[in-house]
Amino acid sequence: MIKHIKSKIAPVLFGFFVMGFCDLVGIATSYAEKEYALSEPVAGFLPSMVFLWFLVFAVPVGVWMNRLGRKKTVLSSMFITLAALLLGSVPGHAALCYLSFALLGIGNTVLQVSLNPLLTNVVRSDKWTGSLTAGQFIKAVSSFCGPLIAGWASVTLDSWHYMFPVFAVITLLSTLWLMSTSIDETQAGSKTVSFVSAFGLLRDHTIRLFFLGIVVVVGVDVGLNTAAPKILMERCSLSLAEAGWGTSVYFLFRTIGTFTGAFLLAGYPPRPFFIGSMVIAVLTMLDLIFLAHGLPHILAAIALMGLAIANVFPILFSAALQRIPAKANEISGLMIMGVSGGAVIPPLMGWLTVRMGTQTGSLVVILGCVGYLLWCSYRVQGRRS
Repeated sequence: MIKHIKSKIAPVLFGFFVMGFCDLVGIATSYAEKEYALSEPVAGFLPSMVFLWFLVFAVPVGVWMNRLGRKKTVLSSMFITLAALLLGSVPGHAALCYLSFALLGIGNTVLQVSLNPLLTNVVRSDKWTGSLTAGQFIKAVSSFCGPLIAGWASVTLDSWHYMFPVFAVITLLSTLWLMSTSIDETQAGSKTVSFVSAFGLLRDHTIRLFFLGIVVVVGVDVGLNTAAPKILMERCSLSLAEAGWGTSVYFLFRTIGTFTGAFLLAGYPPRPFFIGSMVIAVLTMLDLIFLAHGLPHILAAIALMGLAIANVFPILFSAALQRIPAKANEISGLMIMGVSGGAVIPPLMGWLTVRMGTQTGSLVVILGCVGYLLWCSYRVQGRRS
């Protein structure tokens, strides 16, 4: 029986590797800017082609999923992702590049809305948080692979576009594996779903709290990636190439954090883990604002933030699903819509940085965000109904 259950978990978890392909946009922006001679503002619009769709399609997909089914919705996202990657394989056309990432963003939105609740069909409810954290670890590994494969393709094959066929093959394998797996969805949520019922869930104070928590944690994640090199350049007089280590350190320790969290959250309740992580995050941000100036000190603080933030998304997502299990599909759509927070928090950081004349302004915004998450951590409880 255990072996049978594990055989169903594996293809679902492998889908999180495909989910990580949206992070290709980070390294692709630099390559596209150079290949197509784009201005920085125009190149900067490329990531927006990914994040925009989380705001537009997350809730509609949650509604649509109730009619189509979770597994079929995941498979549809795979086909959209496959089309995006095939388009990205064609060099020499900036318009195709933008279209490719628009499709990648749409596919990723559909995948994130449907894959997380599908996982709850193959694991016990007391293992949801640990399993979602394991999925986030797999996604983080995928995010690491993108720059490495892009660099290999650029140097060895003379074009960064060759990374897209590699990821297309992986997506195809994931699709075929999931198609061949039978998953019972007889308890897959409510039967009557509409936009009104989905957005109506925000009337629940706790669901609203967790939704804003998702907005904030994704904003912190994107914001830290943006701010880390700038802080190092400002305080340690490093070049941009040298300051890039700040982002690398953050990603490394966030991956370590998700790996560790996958084991800890499988055996321990998430609430004390969440509270402890956020206490560490608040103290670390205070340290970054008032004390950290030397290179080792700043890198250590960035690493600690990576560890502290690593498991917040799966904890909030799992807590929201367990709050009202019968509305899992609608809740998934709402929570994934919060991923658009990656386009909300960084502009606030930039605005306060300009007002204060120093990168400390961006850190103050992040401090406010982790303060909110600390408050959220005390509200993580079991299911309501």
